[in-house]
This record gives sequence, structure tokens and C-alpha cells, in this order.
Amino acid sequence: MKLDAAMLEYLRLLKAPKPLPAGVEVLHPYRNPVVWSLCKQFYERYYHDQGERRLILGINPGRWGAGLTGIPFTDPALLEQVCGIPNDLDRRPELSATFVYEVIAACGGPETFYRSFLIGSVCPLGFVKDGKNLNYYDLPALARTVRPWAVRSIRSLLAMNIRADVAYCLGEGDNFRYLTALNAEGGFFQRVVALPHPRFVMQYRRKRMAEYIAKYREALFNAPQ
Repeated sequence: MKLDAAMLEYLRLLKAPKPLPAGVEVLHPYRNPVVWSLCKQFYERYYHDQGERRLILGINPGRWGAGLTGIPFTDPALLEQVCGIPNDLDRRPELSATFVYEVIAACGGPETFYRSFLIGSVCPLGFVKDGKNLNYYDLPALARTVRPWAVRSIRSLLAMNIRADVAYCLGEGDNFRYLTALNAEGGFFQRVVALPHPRFVMQYRRKRMAEYIAKYREALFNAPQ
């Protein structure tokens, strides 16, 4: 099976983990026909082959990026302007997406980048509470609920001709600790490499963005083959 078909099947079958803590709601964009159409166009454009990829794992989708488009670290404007997939979604920019697409540009553009990498999340559905984004690890009860579900998700991704020599974790704190613990138990990857989270760079290190882009490029394209 080609990777685009495998990814679309994976997304189609996603169900929210249960039980969720009180007040927590799930972001499940793949139930929206408009979002599904955009995802289909994206994956058919960049993943219609059986080539190997390495996996990059963020935290979980947020309201203004993958929570809108269904595509990790891709807001509506970037989806149209860079990936060439028109849409009528809210054009509010998403900081993490902005940084990731600067990295993608520095790595040769989306055709080159996506030929080598698949971006996902430790937790492939997002969460909100009180109208704000919620990371899966922000609440201990949610982190416990997500754990077996995240394990199944990673196993599903690895079945798609994903390389197991290295995975890249976006976030050097809680996301990295959580993924490292999952990997210690499941033995999914030979090693997990942490990279500074794009939102951290954009909020606190924007003046040094070129330095962080170079760090990403070095880590992603100079891993041992």
C-alpha cells in the first residue's frame, strides 16, 4: 500500500481516547468533510509512493494548525501558499507552523522535505479545555488515558514503511520524556532525538530563528544512514 492510502486509512480510523477528564473536549478535524478533502489532496500530493520516511512527532494538534487543516504543523495559509492546496479556512497564522515551514524551505521545499519525513504527533488528536489548547500531558489523568492509545498510534505509523533507526521529538521537555518512556517500553526506535519545540523558538528565541533552523536541518539531514 502506498503511504498516502495508509495515512488516510489511519486518520479515518482515529477515535478519541477514553475516559477524558471533566471539561476536556477533543479536536477531531478528520470528521469534517472539508478537512478530509484537504488531507486527501495533501497526502496524495506528497506521499503517493512506497518510499521510506523518518518520523517527526509533535505533541498534539492545536486549534489553529492541524486542528483546522488536519495536517500537522500546517495552517490554512501555508497549506495554500506553500503546498498549493486552496482552501477557505480561517487565515489566522499559527506560530509553530510558521517555523516548521521555514525549516521545510531551508531543506529544499515541501517536495524534498516530505520525501524524507512524515510529521505526526505523539497524540494525533488535540484537546481543548475552557476554550484553550490543552497538551495531552498537562493533566495527569489525560496523560494516563492517552498512553495505550499513543502506543497503538506509533505502531500503526511504523507499519507504513517508517524507518525505526531514529525518531525526532518536537519538544525537549514533557513531550520528549513521555515519548522516551513509551519507547523504552515498546522499543519502537533505536533512538529518539529531541528538538526545540517550534512554538518555544517563535515565542522566546525568534531573534535566533536562523540558528534554530540550522539546528533542525543538521539533525534531520545528517542522521547516520
